[in-house]
Amino acid sequence: MTAASAGLGYATAAALSAEGARVAICSRDLARAKDAAGRIQTETGNEVLAFEADVASATDLTRLFGEVQTAFGSLDILVCNAGGPPPGNFSALSEEQWATGVQLTLMSVVRSIRLALPLMRQAGGGRILTLLSSSVKKPIDNLTLSNTFRPAVYGLCKSLSLELAGDNIQVNGLAPGRIETERINQLDDAQAQKRGISRAEIRTASEAQIPMGRLGQPHEFGRVAAFLCSPAAIYVNGSVLLVDGGAVTSL
Repeated sequence: MTAASAGLGYATAAALSAEGARVAICSRDLARAKDAAGRIQTETGNEVLAFEADVASATDLTRLFGEVQTAFGSLDILVCNAGGPPPGNFSALSEEQWATGVQLTLMSVVRSIRLALPLMRQAGGGRILTLLSSSVKKPIDNLTLSNTFRPAVYGLCKSLSLELAGDNIQVNGLAPGRIETERINQLDDAQAQKRGISRAEIRTASEAQIPMGRLGQPHEFGRVAAFLCSPAAIYVNGSVLLVDGGAVTSL
């Protein structure tokens, strides 16, 4: 489980651990990763290993998967997560931010899957789950990088679901809407500054657009992620499931 020291990554790792999985998590900050692993292990009673890795770095990912192979011997589940790319509309984004977005949001998934596949094939199969965004279905204002790269990751997942099915490897995506995390607070602050209003006003307006009338909670997302990685979802392949309270209304 990459990038799992907080937010949706943490919630997903905790849900998998609660189902009995041996989980390895990473963060750019080893202290944060160890703290998160300790909290999950205390909650679930199951082993959680912590590693330091920047998922935007090819070198870090190669080292991470080597360490996980040494610790576990094999790999059954890969959940790809990364911190969201910076907000901004097209005219506000620099060439450097575009380049960083490619490495963080798209290439982190490409490299992680490439490194995981030999281990999964050795194990006779596996599950790959990518954490996306509702922007794969509906572009979000002020999130041009996410609107560009998240659908690219979905396209990768769809392609791999065809290519890897014969290896007994299912590939799916999970797309959150507005889940109450630190990331959402940061995005709301950016919108509030852009529009000259308060974060509370942004929050009220966004909740009004969600049929369930509230933001989701991380553990609600994590449970759906654990389901998609479980034997109960064995025939789910090449799908993207929205966890958004019904906010995306298109067919």
